[in-house]
Amino acid sequence: MRRLATAVLCFLLPLSGCGDGSSPGFTGERRIQLEGPVPEGSESHFFLPFDVPAGVAEIEVRHDDLSEDNILDWGLDDPNGFRGWGGGKSEPAVVGLHAASPSYLPGPLPTGRWEVVVGKAKIVDEPARYAVEVILRDAPTLAAQTERAPYTPPPALESGVRWYAGDFHAHTIESDGTPTIEELIAFAESRGLDFLLLSEHNTVSQLSWYRAAQRDTDVLLLPGMEFTTYAGHANAIGTTTWLDHRIGVRGATIEAAIADTHAQDGFFSVSHPLLAVSDLCIGCAWTYDVDPTTIDGVEVWGSIFSGIPFWEDLLERGSHAVAIGGSDDHRGGRGDGPLYTPLAAPTTLIRTDELSVAGILRGLREGRTVVKIEGPHGPMIETDLSGQRSGDTVRAESALLQATVSDGDGFTLRLWKNGVVLEEVPIDSNPFEHAREVRAPARGEDRYRHEVVDGRSLLTVASHVWLRRP
Repeated sequence: MRRLATAVLCFLLPLSGCGDGSSPGFTGERRIQLEGPVPEGSESHFFLPFDVPAGVAEIEVRHDDLSEDNILDWGLDDPNGFRGWGGGKSEPAVVGLHAASPSYLPGPLPTGRWEVVVGKAKIVDEPARYAVEVILRDAPTLAAQTERAPYTPPPALESGVRWYAGDFHAHTIESDGTPTIEELIAFAESRGLDFLLLSEHNTVSQLSWYRAAQRDTDVLLLPGMEFTTYAGHANAIGTTTWLDHRIGVRGATIEAAIADTHAQDGFFSVSHPLLAVSDLCIGCAWTYDVDPTTIDGVEVWGSIFSGIPFWEDLLERGSHAVAIGGSDDHRGGRGDGPLYTPLAAPTTLIRTDELSVAGILRGLREGRTVVKIEGPHGPMIETDLSGQRSGDTVRAESALLQATVSDGDGFTLRLWKNGVVLEEVPIDSNPFEHAREVRAPARGEDRYRHEVVDGRSLLTVASHVWLRRP
């Protein structure tokens, strides 16, 4: 990862020893054909090596899965590691010293062994084959992208304790979305959001555009990526370097990816865990068996899909994962159809002391989250448990559990304890307040959460508060 950061820095500054792609020894254009059968076996990815000599200024990779039914994913590694992941994109990947196509990283083009990375997303037509053409050039075809810069977190955009509204799941052209970064930010502004995570699939290419984009908006851009595998997806919130998603290949494991997230002070949140819709979203349902205590959050509502049963089961097994919401918007407000939800539907509210990357992460880790399913103007729940609170937990023999609901008149407040409905109360005022005395269990801990429902429709869900004896 340190080498990746150095490569991006070298792309921006003419540092001695970085290598500028202008060394003698290569002129003109060279085409390398890589064709053959997709390797059989259980490994999810394979690699197509090619050599880059000194003097190459730009590399283009064109690829084809040669089938109407098979789906192959595509990425690129240089001798030092990750250079980009386009996934199922059909357009070629281009990388150069001062520019790269979406999903890929610009920077020096080191000499030596490069690899086209191929993911076996779906193989039904066998024997499966691929055709790849690598083009080496001595001069770039892409114009220099002078606005790109290494990512650094911006200073706090606002100070003061309040609930900040945002969306933890959206995509642009830097992965498989259609809006540009600027178009998605403009839509976030129109939706009244305070923060936004561009959760691009298995790439951090978007981060080098953040400094320029952040200058023109009051919406805080959070770093991170959507960690996308063929057996589950997760949002790594707050991370700034690529996570190895090629589980089971070359020693990559799900446990290592979670540990890498935490090593970057990131927050690992499982996305749409129950979304099993076959080819409409390959690998979207979470099937990994990991230590529940290592999962920081769960997308309890993603697009139109509930993840609450998965969340409650995870908590029952020892996790303290908080509630997250994400629209998974790929169209920047221009989508349609029954499966499309625009940015901010749902909206996640975070109670914290400032609008900054560190502030949002603090609010997440303290369990101060509320998810409004239909958007920022839905009912609001503020849950409190009396006593000394540390993170999401109060230690006391007994405590007063309180909930204040705003804009919920005519709906129903539902109280859950340890995954079971404890009480349902009509909301007949605005604001509406409900209180109940609760006692800590003799052993372990109890968890409580509130939600607002309209008949059978869930409108708002709050994260749990936990009670245990001193």
